[in-house]
Amino acid sequence: MKIAILGAGAMGSIYGALLARNGEDVWLIDRWAEHMEAVHSAGLKISGATGNWVAHPQATTDPADVGPCELVIVATKTRDLASALSDAAPLLHSDTNLLCVQNGLNAPRMAAQIVGSDRVLLGIAGGFGASIPAPGCVDHTGWEVVRIAARNPEQFERAQQVAQVWSDAGFNAEADPDADHMIWTKLVCNAAYSSICCITGLLIGEVAEDPYARQVSAACAQEAWDVARAAGVKLDFDDPAEYVRAFGRKIPGARPSMLLDRLAGRLSEVDDINGSVVEEGKRLDVPTPVNATLVNTIHAMESHDLRPARRDRQPVFQG
Repeated sequence: MKIAILGAGAMGSIYGALLARNGEDVWLIDRWAEHMEAVHSAGLKISGATGNWVAHPQATTDPADVGPCELVIVATKTRDLASALSDAAPLLHSDTNLLCVQNGLNAPRMAAQIVGSDRVLLGIAGGFGASIPAPGCVDHTGWEVVRIAARNPEQFERAQQVAQVWSDAGFNAEADPDADHMIWTKLVCNAAYSSICCITGLLIGEVAEDPYARQVSAACAQEAWDVARAAGVKLDFDDPAEYVRAFGRKIPGARPSMLLDRLAGRLSEVDDINGSVVEEGKRLDVPTPVNATLVNTIHAMESHDLRPARRDRQPVFQG
């Protein structure tokens, strides 16, 4: 299968490396020219959960070099999605599957508006960590699960076919028939940890065990759970506080990508994570004061570049 990874940062590079190792025709596409040039000249050097090895996907900064693909995986942040899709026309034909792997509720809506809901697939990566220590190199920790759903439920067969491609490459991948269930299950966990880690600098496991941070985390999770239920989403757990605490204990040393963005001086995804909970809560008349407070706090921090103290380098976490 010809596959393009649009947005080949840390996570996108890991996706592409493992798919290429299984014999898929993989193209990495990213605006970071130094990274793409390093992959093109010497391959993509992998370390971490799958050992030390070198993948050989093709790499470019220009989608026009690639041509039409059977699968396009968009691995950018949500804030970059519209820009990425505006460059994606050379990659798309009438039967291309477009798989969006972003946090929150906004990405699938944006993608459907741009390319139509029938071809949009949604993905979540749980228990993944990755970082780029140098151009052409990726280190990753964990690769727990990948779930894929169709934006249009009638296209579930497409989700199954794409999930099988990931599974064949060694991922623990499965198709989910309920896109809303899949997205909200992850959003509850993201809302519980992303902002509080971003503000405090704590690791996920530290938030899960700290008696003060844990209360904030649990409140964010409860509000997200309340909004999901008001939206008619069926979740598999009735105690969101315990659910997210158990989740945090599985990955105690991880930092959410929002915290790493803050440490690097980049704008965070707070509007797409906790902000999604707040906006959906407003629509459904469900109070979300804790999530709203954290959104405003992070925007204030970003306005004044108040970064948490640095610790040893930790992997980006998407899950």
